[in-house]
Amino acid sequence: MSARAKGEYVQAIYQRYREALRAIWAAAGYPWSLRLKALLPLWLPWARRRFRLRPAVERPLLAISPRQMDRRLAPHRRLLTKRLYGRTKPGTLLKHHIPLKTDRWEVTSPGFTEIDLVAHCGSLGDGEFVHSLNLTDIHTTWVETAAVLGKSQVAVQAALEELRQRLPFRLRGIDSDNGSEFINQHLWDYCQAQEIQFTRGRPYKKDDNAHIEQKNWTHVRKLLGYVRYDSAEAQAAIHALYRRELRLFQNLFLPSVKLIRKERVGARVRRRYDVPRTPLERVLACPEIRPEIAAHLQRQRASLDPFALARAIEQQLERIYALANTRHSGPALSAPVLRPVRKRLSINPSPHFTSPRRSVTSETAR
Repeated sequence: MSARAKGEYVQAIYQRYREALRAIWAAAGYPWSLRLKALLPLWLPWARRRFRLRPAVERPLLAISPRQMDRRLAPHRRLLTKRLYGRTKPGTLLKHHIPLKTDRWEVTSPGFTEIDLVAHCGSLGDGEFVHSLNLTDIHTTWVETAAVLGKSQVAVQAALEELRQRLPFRLRGIDSDNGSEFINQHLWDYCQAQEIQFTRGRPYKKDDNAHIEQKNWTHVRKLLGYVRYDSAEAQAAIHALYRRELRLFQNLFLPSVKLIRKERVGARVRRRYDVPRTPLERVLACPEIRPEIAAHLQRQRASLDPFALARAIEQQLERIYALANTRHSGPALSAPVLRPVRKRLSINPSPHFTSPRRSVTSETAR
């Protein structure tokens, strides 16, 4: 093989390797490089079939470091944007019965969770609209979600009962914010009957519920965006997505990291994380999990194709977006929002520059 032919071959392999890395990164929902490194061995058997990868492409994929991933994906990551906000109205009843929890979670068994509601109201908070009830387990990072129309006490309690039935372990405790959808007699009586510990965070202190606030973005807002859903059809479609493909995709195939400790070095705080693992792997490591449940989850993961799950989720999201109320919706996030890369500023005026016809403070210009 001549030097020129060898160079072309190496360049082709390099291009194929970059395309495969980007495809896996996109299908997994654009995870952090440390999580991407952890999921590559799990996803590679399916990627080998889907993209017809050769051993010469697989070897650099498995050998690449998280830092190298950051450099390879940096041009694509700069095109992604995100936005966060929430709507919580404080509850006033039973606060003297439900204790505050402000310390760090120190749990070594599954079942202690944080819960929250995510509003899909668009730009209008009036009327009845869909909410996502999100629940995350502190020890295993397992997440379950349900869609409810409105946030009545009965609807929230019924959705929580469904999530309790879905969990592969016993629900031992919930920690919520101070919203009236949680701080009420109905949910308090339910927790007492089911022997579930019920605690709450401090008012207006989102850091007290930091675990679920993070999952509100990665598991709900990143997918459904900020549009308004206010119909029974939209609620049913969103709930079906949460109940089937999405929970399997996120709990069986997407690794996550857990904060172990914080170290102060001078003026900086350095965070130390554990090894990225999927929620399923953390569940299987718990001695409390029944063997038949563990075996069922392992068989389920072995039979599922993560790329097929990702495609099914995208197809369902397209149908869900069609059910949105576009009259009172913010920007949708059907896919990561793309923005043009900023060009380098120059003091030399462009020959094509013309004065704006509208004021930069006008509503149109914004």
